[in-house]
Amino acid sequence: MRRTFLAKPVDMSKGFQDFFDTIGLTGGGLVTKGIAAVIAVIALRMMLQLSNDPKTAMRKGLAAVGTLFVAVILALYGDTLFSTVTDAKG
Repeated sequence: MRRTFLAKPVDMSKGFQDFFDTIGLTGGGLVTKGIAAVIAVIALRMMLQLSNDPKTAMRKGLAAVGTLFVAVILALYGDTLFSTVTDAKG
């Protein structure tokens, strides 16, 4: 006999606040992840549009890698970085 264990129902009566709590993000964290995703797409597009000239390709490639690095850091630590700005009082 096979037993099936179902998860307890989640109360979503508060709407988006409950939804963001279940996925572990705040509204600001979700926006930060979205901005990081857009920057990553821009960096990948920059990489795909490299020139045939080696000097220009190296400069544009390094700029694309730097942009991708910024996107990764923003995705990982963006909510922490921006929480100091949004929680400011005074």
